[in-house]
Amino acid sequence: MNDNKLKAKDFITVGIFTALLFVVEFACGILGFIHPYIVASYVVMIPLVGSIPMMLFYTKIEKFGMITIMSVLLAIIMFVTGMGWLGAPLIIAAGVIADLIAKKGDYKSFKLISISHGIFCLWVCANYFPVIVTAESYRKSLIDGGYSAEYCENLFRAINSKTIAALLVLCFIFGVIGAYVGKSIVKKHFEKAGIV
Repeated sequence: MNDNKLKAKDFITVGIFTALLFVVEFACGILGFIHPYIVASYVVMIPLVGSIPMMLFYTKIEKFGMITIMSVLLAIIMFVTGMGWLGAPLIIAAGVIADLIAKKGDYKSFKLISISHGIFCLWVCANYFPVIVTAESYRKSLIDGGYSAEYCENLFRAINSKTIAALLVLCFIFGVIGAYVGKSIVKKHFEKAGIV
């Protein structure tokens, strides 16, 4: 029997924590209706707030594939909720790389977990891909959906092909910072899991 094989409880754990992460993303998404600059600040908000369930999730991971599966589920959720398929490659690639980095430390090295979380958080930027890749049709859909021209102008000023690199870097940085924030909040679980 292969101990590295994912079992039913592992899939359930992935499902639960993916749902929790989506709740965080959804709550931040609602704030985006207030002002487009809040949409641009997702790269700070989601990695920090999402770090609490994510760090708890890391204490449950013992086998390769759980972070990857979570990324696939997130890509599906983003597609179903109207963000399209454009961000799916980034979401899944971030998940696989994050999984490989954490695995290198046998999911017990916090230094590697913090880097893994920073990489994983790049999935947040997949939300911006429709704004950049399909700019004109996305602008039209926003205006048709009741958003003002001013809202659209501010959104496209904050998120465009020139700012995406900075947004990706910020996402990674706040993902790493978020790992430390999350760890301090769920410290007891880290000690129990033997993560150092």
